[in-house]
Amino acid sequence: MSLELPVTLKVVSLFAGCGGADLGVLGGFRFLNRTYGRHTAEIIHASDIDQRAVATYNANFETPAQNIDVRDLDLTGIRGDVLIGGFPCQSFSTVNPTKDPSDSRGQLYLQMVRLTREVSPKVFIAENVMGFARLAGGRYLDAAVSEFTALGYRVQHQLLNAADFGVPQLRKRLFIIGVRDDLRSDFAFPQPTHSDSGLHLPRHISLGKVIESLEPPNPKYYFSKRAVDGVKRAKKNMKRAVAQDLEAPCLTITSHLAKVSLNSRDPVLLVNPRRELYRRFTPREAASIQSFPRSFKFEGSEADAYRQIGNAIPPLLMWHLMKSVTSLLASQSKRDAA
Repeated sequence: MSLELPVTLKVVSLFAGCGGADLGVLGGFRFLNRTYGRHTAEIIHASDIDQRAVATYNANFETPAQNIDVRDLDLTGIRGDVLIGGFPCQSFSTVNPTKDPSDSRGQLYLQMVRLTREVSPKVFIAENVMGFARLAGGRYLDAAVSEFTALGYRVQHQLLNAADFGVPQLRKRLFIIGVRDDLRSDFAFPQPTHSDSGLHLPRHISLGKVIESLEPPNPKYYFSKRAVDGVKRAKKNMKRAVAQDLEAPCLTITSHLAKVSLNSRDPVLLVNPRRELYRRFTPREAASIQSFPRSFKFEGSEADAYRQIGNAIPPLLMWHLMKSVTSLLASQSKRDAA
Protein backbone atom coordinates (compact mmCIF):
# COMPACT_ATOMS: atom_id res chain seq x y z
CA MET A 1 0.00 0.00 0.00
CA SER A 2 1.50 3.33 -1.08
CA LEU A 3 1.78 6.27 1.26
CA GLU A 4 0.28 9.59 0.26
CA LEU A 5 1.37 13.05 1.31
CA PRO A 6 -1.34 15.17 2.96
CA VAL A 7 -0.08 18.33 1.25
CA THR A 8 1.75 19.23 -1.93
CA LEU A 9 5.52 19.49 -1.52
CA LYS A 10 6.91 22.93 -2.34
CA VAL A 11 10.11 22.70 -4.38
CA VAL A 12 12.87 25.28 -4.89
CA SER A 13 15.01 24.66 -7.98
CA LEU A 14 18.48 26.22 -8.28
CA PHE A 15 20.69 26.00 -11.39
CA ALA A 16 17.48 24.84 -13.08
CA GLY A 17 18.78 25.01 -16.65
CA CYS A 18 16.18 23.93 -19.17
CA GLY A 19 14.31 21.95 -16.51
CA GLY A 20 15.37 18.31 -16.74
CA ALA A 21 15.47 17.87 -12.97
CA ASP A 22 12.25 19.82 -12.51
CA LEU A 23 10.40 17.64 -14.99
CA GLY A 24 11.50 14.60 -13.00
CA VAL A 25 10.44 16.24 -9.73
CA LEU A 26 6.96 16.97 -11.04
CA GLY A 27 6.50 13.76 -13.05
CA GLY A 28 3.51 13.29 -15.32
CA PHE A 29 5.45 12.63 -18.55
CA ARG A 30 5.81 9.79 -21.04
CA PHE A 31 9.05 8.21 -22.18
CA LEU A 32 9.39 5.16 -24.43
CA ASN A 33 5.67 4.41 -24.25
CA ARG A 34 5.55 4.46 -20.47
CA THR A 35 3.91 7.09 -18.27
CA TYR A 36 5.75 8.31 -15.19
CA GLY A 37 3.09 9.56 -12.81
CA ARG A 38 2.88 12.96 -11.21
CA HIS A 39 4.48 13.49 -7.84
CA THR A 40 2.74 15.47 -5.13
CA ALA A 41 4.93 18.50 -5.78
CA GLU A 42 4.93 22.02 -7.16
CA ILE A 43 7.79 24.34 -8.13
CA ILE A 44 7.62 27.56 -6.10
CA HIS A 45 10.95 28.97 -7.34
CA ALA A 46 13.25 28.16 -10.26
CA SER A 47 16.22 30.15 -11.49
CA ASP A 48 19.27 29.97 -13.72
CA ILE A 49 21.91 32.35 -15.08
CA ASP A 50 21.48 31.13 -18.69
CA GLN A 51 18.86 33.31 -20.39
CA ARG A 52 18.23 30.86 -23.23
CA ALA A 53 17.88 27.90 -20.88
CA VAL A 54 15.36 29.95 -18.90
CA ALA A 55 13.44 30.61 -22.14
CA THR A 56 13.20 26.85 -22.69
CA TYR A 57 12.17 26.30 -19.08
CA ASN A 58 9.41 28.87 -19.37
CA ALA A 59 8.12 27.27 -22.57
CA ASN A 60 7.56 23.99 -20.73
CA PHE A 61 6.54 24.80 -17.14
CA GLU A 62 3.67 26.70 -15.54
CA THR A 63 5.84 28.41 -12.91
CA PRO A 64 8.27 30.72 -14.75
CA ALA A 65 11.96 30.55 -13.94
CA GLN A 66 13.93 33.65 -13.00
CA ASN A 67 16.99 34.63 -15.05
CA ILE A 68 19.51 35.57 -12.35
CA ASP A 69 23.04 34.82 -11.16
CA VAL A 70 22.74 32.57 -8.11
CA ARG A 71 25.18 34.85 -6.28
CA ASP A 72 22.59 37.62 -6.51
CA LEU A 73 19.70 35.43 -5.42
CA ASP A 74 17.98 36.11 -2.09
CA LEU A 75 15.45 33.52 -0.93
CA THR A 76 14.96 34.90 2.55
CA GLY A 77 11.35 34.34 3.57
CA ILE A 78 10.75 31.50 1.10
CA ARG A 79 10.01 28.17 2.75
CA GLY A 80 10.23 25.05 0.62
CA ASP A 81 10.01 21.37 1.47
CA VAL A 82 12.58 20.26 -1.10
CA LEU A 83 15.51 22.14 -2.64
CA ILE A 84 17.27 20.80 -5.73
CA GLY A 85 20.25 21.95 -7.74
CA GLY A 86 22.90 20.63 -10.10
CA PHE A 87 25.58 23.25 -9.47
CA PRO A 88 27.91 23.86 -12.46
CA CYS A 89 30.43 21.09 -12.93
CA GLN A 90 33.05 22.36 -15.40
CA SER A 91 35.69 22.86 -12.72
CA PHE A 92 35.29 19.28 -11.50
CA SER A 93 34.88 17.44 -14.81
CA THR A 94 37.23 14.52 -15.39
CA VAL A 95 37.30 15.33 -19.12
CA ASN A 96 38.39 18.95 -18.60
CA PRO A 97 42.21 19.05 -18.64
CA THR A 98 42.32 22.72 -17.56
CA LYS A 99 39.94 22.39 -14.61
CA ASP A 100 40.58 24.78 -11.74
CA PRO A 101 38.35 24.04 -8.74
CA SER A 102 39.25 27.40 -7.22
CA ASP A 103 37.50 29.34 -9.99
CA SER A 104 34.10 30.95 -9.40
CA ARG A 105 32.19 28.00 -10.88
CA GLY A 106 34.00 25.62 -8.55
CA GLN A 107 32.77 27.53 -5.53
CA LEU A 108 29.09 27.63 -6.46
CA TYR A 109 28.27 24.71 -4.18
CA LEU A 110 28.76 27.26 -1.38
CA GLN A 111 25.91 29.27 -2.88
CA MET A 112 23.73 26.18 -2.67
CA VAL A 113 24.73 25.85 0.98
CA ARG A 114 23.83 29.50 1.57
CA LEU A 115 20.42 29.17 -0.06
CA THR A 116 19.73 25.91 1.76
CA ARG A 117 20.29 27.84 4.97
CA GLU A 118 17.80 30.51 3.83
CA VAL A 119 15.08 28.10 2.67
CA SER A 120 15.60 25.41 5.35
CA PRO A 121 14.04 22.62 3.25
CA LYS A 122 13.22 19.24 4.73
CA VAL A 123 15.30 17.59 2.00
CA PHE A 124 17.87 18.87 -0.50
CA ILE A 125 19.23 17.12 -3.60
CA ALA A 126 22.55 18.30 -5.06
CA GLU A 127 24.05 16.86 -8.25
CA ASN A 128 27.48 17.01 -9.85
CA VAL A 129 29.97 15.02 -11.92
CA MET A 130 32.09 12.20 -10.52
CA GLY A 131 35.09 14.53 -10.44
CA PHE A 132 33.59 16.46 -7.54
CA ALA A 133 34.01 13.35 -5.39
CA ARG A 134 37.46 12.47 -6.70
CA LEU A 135 39.25 15.79 -7.03
CA ALA A 136 41.93 16.53 -4.43
CA GLY A 137 41.35 13.16 -2.82
CA GLY A 138 37.73 13.95 -2.09
CA ARG A 139 38.49 17.21 -0.28
CA TYR A 140 35.76 19.18 -2.07
CA LEU A 141 33.11 16.56 -1.40
CA ASP A 142 34.14 16.37 2.26
CA ALA A 143 33.93 20.15 2.52
CA ALA A 144 30.45 20.21 1.00
CA VAL A 145 29.22 17.44 3.30
CA SER A 146 30.65 19.30 6.29
CA GLU A 147 28.94 22.54 5.27
CA PHE A 148 25.54 20.87 4.88
CA THR A 149 25.97 18.85 8.06
CA ALA A 150 26.70 22.06 9.97
CA LEU A 151 23.36 23.42 8.75
CA GLY A 152 21.61 20.54 10.52
CA TYR A 153 21.26 17.86 7.83
CA ARG A 154 21.91 14.13 7.75
CA VAL A 155 23.91 13.87 4.54
CA GLN A 156 24.46 10.91 2.24
CA HIS A 157 26.00 10.70 -1.21
CA GLN A 158 26.15 8.10 -3.96
CA LEU A 159 27.19 7.73 -7.58
CA LEU A 160 24.21 6.82 -9.74
CA ASN A 161 24.30 5.59 -13.33
CA ALA A 162 21.33 6.87 -15.32
CA ALA A 163 21.31 3.65 -17.35
CA ASP A 164 20.38 1.74 -14.18
CA PHE A 165 17.09 3.66 -14.11
CA GLY A 166 15.89 3.22 -17.67
CA VAL A 167 17.80 6.06 -19.36
CA PRO A 168 19.49 4.89 -22.61
CA GLN A 169 22.82 6.43 -21.58
CA LEU A 170 25.81 5.44 -19.43
CA ARG A 171 25.89 8.61 -17.36
CA LYS A 172 27.36 8.48 -13.86
CA ARG A 173 26.70 11.43 -11.59
CA LEU A 174 27.19 12.17 -7.91
CA PHE A 175 24.08 12.90 -5.86
CA ILE A 176 24.34 14.46 -2.40
CA ILE A 177 21.11 14.16 -0.41
CA GLY A 178 20.42 15.83 2.91
CA VAL A 179 17.50 15.25 5.30
CA ARG A 180 16.93 17.84 8.02
CA ASP A 181 17.93 16.51 11.44
CA ASP A 182 14.57 17.13 13.09
CA LEU A 183 12.91 14.63 10.72
CA ARG A 184 14.97 11.86 12.34
CA SER A 185 15.08 9.97 9.03
CA ASP A 186 17.76 8.75 6.65
CA PHE A 187 17.32 8.92 2.90
CA ALA A 188 17.19 5.60 1.04
CA PHE A 189 18.53 5.88 -2.49
CA PRO A 190 16.26 4.26 -5.09
CA GLN A 191 17.12 0.75 -6.20
CA PRO A 192 18.08 0.26 -9.87
CA THR A 193 15.28 -0.73 -12.22
CA HIS A 194 17.63 -1.97 -15.00
CA SER A 195 21.04 -3.63 -15.19
CA ASP A 196 23.77 -4.36 -17.70
CA SER A 197 23.47 -8.12 -17.14
CA GLY A 198 19.71 -8.38 -17.13
CA LEU A 199 19.86 -10.70 -14.10
CA HIS A 200 16.74 -10.17 -11.94
CA LEU A 201 16.10 -6.84 -13.73
CA PRO A 202 15.35 -5.76 -17.30
CA ARG A 203 18.48 -5.02 -19.28
CA HIS A 204 19.69 -1.47 -19.83
CA ILE A 205 17.69 0.40 -22.46
CA SER A 206 19.60 0.39 -25.73
CA LEU A 207 20.38 3.45 -27.84
CA GLY A 208 18.47 1.90 -30.72
CA LYS A 209 15.21 2.43 -28.81
CA VAL A 210 15.47 6.20 -29.34
CA ILE A 211 17.13 6.34 -32.80
CA GLU A 212 14.30 6.19 -35.31
CA SER A 213 16.56 6.16 -38.36
CA LEU A 214 20.33 6.04 -38.84
CA GLU A 215 19.96 8.32 -41.85
CA PRO A 216 19.13 11.82 -40.60
CA PRO A 217 16.63 14.06 -42.41
CA ASN A 218 19.31 16.69 -42.97
CA PRO A 219 22.78 16.00 -44.43
CA LYS A 220 24.31 18.68 -42.17
CA TYR A 221 24.63 16.07 -39.41
CA TYR A 222 27.15 14.01 -41.42
CA PHE A 223 30.90 14.35 -40.91
CA SER A 224 32.91 15.26 -43.99
CA LYS A 225 35.25 12.88 -45.81
CA ARG A 226 38.11 15.09 -44.64
CA ALA A 227 37.10 14.54 -41.00
CA VAL A 228 36.94 10.77 -41.53
CA ASP A 229 40.34 10.73 -43.25
CA GLY A 230 41.76 12.67 -40.31
CA VAL A 231 40.57 10.02 -37.88
CA LYS A 232 42.18 7.29 -39.98
CA ARG A 233 45.53 9.06 -39.64
CA ALA A 234 45.25 9.28 -35.82
CA LYS A 235 47.44 7.11 -33.61
CA LYS A 236 45.96 3.68 -32.97
CA ASN A 237 46.04 4.13 -29.20
CA MET A 238 43.88 7.27 -29.39
CA LYS A 239 40.16 6.80 -28.74
CA ARG A 240 38.56 8.36 -31.79
CA ALA A 241 35.37 8.03 -33.90
CA VAL A 242 33.50 6.51 -30.98
CA ALA A 243 30.69 4.89 -32.95
CA GLN A 244 27.88 3.74 -30.70
CA ASP A 245 26.43 0.26 -30.49
CA LEU A 246 22.69 0.55 -31.06
CA GLU A 247 22.18 -2.55 -28.91
CA ALA A 248 23.71 -0.89 -25.82
CA PRO A 249 23.21 2.39 -23.95
CA CYS A 250 24.94 5.46 -25.37
CA LEU A 251 28.10 6.86 -23.82
CA THR A 252 27.64 10.11 -21.90
CA ILE A 253 26.53 12.99 -24.09
CA THR A 254 27.95 16.43 -23.37
CA SER A 255 26.90 20.04 -23.79
CA HIS A 256 29.05 20.68 -26.88
CA LEU A 257 27.41 18.24 -29.31
CA ALA A 258 26.95 21.10 -31.77
CA LYS A 259 30.73 21.12 -32.27
CA VAL A 260 31.40 17.44 -31.75
CA SER A 261 34.44 16.12 -33.60
CA LEU A 262 35.40 12.67 -34.75
CA ASN A 263 38.78 13.41 -33.13
CA SER A 264 37.25 13.37 -29.66
CA ARG A 265 35.76 10.98 -27.14
CA ASP A 266 32.22 12.12 -27.86
CA PRO A 267 29.77 9.45 -29.04
CA VAL A 268 28.78 9.44 -32.73
CA LEU A 269 26.77 7.20 -35.04
CA LEU A 270 28.21 5.06 -37.83
CA VAL A 271 25.60 5.18 -40.58
CA ASN A 272 27.37 3.10 -43.22
CA PRO A 273 30.61 1.19 -42.46
CA ARG A 274 31.39 0.45 -46.09
CA ARG A 275 31.07 4.09 -47.14
CA GLU A 276 32.59 5.30 -43.84
CA LEU A 277 29.65 7.58 -43.11
CA TYR A 278 29.54 8.99 -39.59
CA ARG A 279 27.18 11.55 -38.11
CA ARG A 280 26.40 13.37 -34.89
CA PHE A 281 23.12 13.14 -33.03
CA THR A 282 20.25 15.46 -33.84
CA PRO A 283 19.01 17.64 -30.94
CA ARG A 284 15.86 15.52 -30.65
CA GLU A 285 17.92 12.32 -30.46
CA ALA A 286 20.15 13.86 -27.79
CA ALA A 287 17.07 14.87 -25.83
CA SER A 288 15.72 11.32 -26.02
CA ILE A 289 19.07 9.91 -24.89
CA GLN A 290 18.65 12.12 -21.80
CA SER A 291 15.05 10.79 -21.36
CA PHE A 292 13.25 14.00 -22.27
CA PRO A 293 9.79 13.25 -23.70
CA ARG A 294 9.14 14.19 -27.30
CA SER A 295 6.69 16.87 -26.14
CA PHE A 296 9.48 18.88 -24.47
CA LYS A 297 10.30 22.03 -26.47
CA PHE A 298 13.73 23.65 -26.73
CA GLU A 299 14.10 27.37 -27.40
CA GLY A 300 16.94 29.06 -29.27
CA SER A 301 19.38 27.69 -31.83
CA GLU A 302 20.45 24.07 -32.24
CA ALA A 303 23.66 24.92 -30.40
CA ASP A 304 21.56 26.27 -27.53
CA ALA A 305 19.50 23.08 -27.48
CA TYR A 306 22.57 20.82 -27.44
CA ARG A 307 24.07 22.81 -24.55
CA GLN A 308 20.84 22.73 -22.54
CA ILE A 309 20.35 19.00 -23.13
CA GLY A 310 23.93 18.06 -22.29
CA ASN A 311 23.88 20.07 -19.06
CA ALA A 312 20.56 18.64 -17.87
CA ILE A 313 19.87 16.03 -15.21
CA PRO A 314 17.99 13.16 -16.93
CA PRO A 315 14.31 13.63 -16.02
CA LEU A 316 13.77 9.91 -15.56
CA LEU A 317 16.62 9.57 -13.06
CA MET A 318 15.31 12.54 -11.06
CA TRP A 319 11.81 11.03 -11.14
CA HIS A 320 13.10 7.98 -9.27
CA LEU A 321 14.97 10.14 -6.75
CA MET A 322 11.89 12.26 -6.14
CA LYS A 323 9.81 9.13 -5.66
CA SER A 324 12.15 8.17 -2.81
CA VAL A 325 11.90 11.68 -1.35
CA THR A 326 8.10 11.66 -1.38
CA SER A 327 8.09 8.22 0.22
CA LEU A 328 10.36 9.44 3.02
CA LEU A 329 8.28 12.56 3.68
CA ALA A 330 5.00 10.66 3.51
CA SER A 331 6.31 8.23 6.14
CA GLN A 332 7.41 11.18 8.24
CA SER A 333 3.96 12.78 8.01
CA LYS A 334 2.33 9.51 9.05
CA ARG A 335 4.61 9.29 12.10
CA ASP A 336 3.94 12.90 13.03
CA ALA A 337 0.19 12.34 12.84
CA ALA A 338 0.28 9.21 15.01
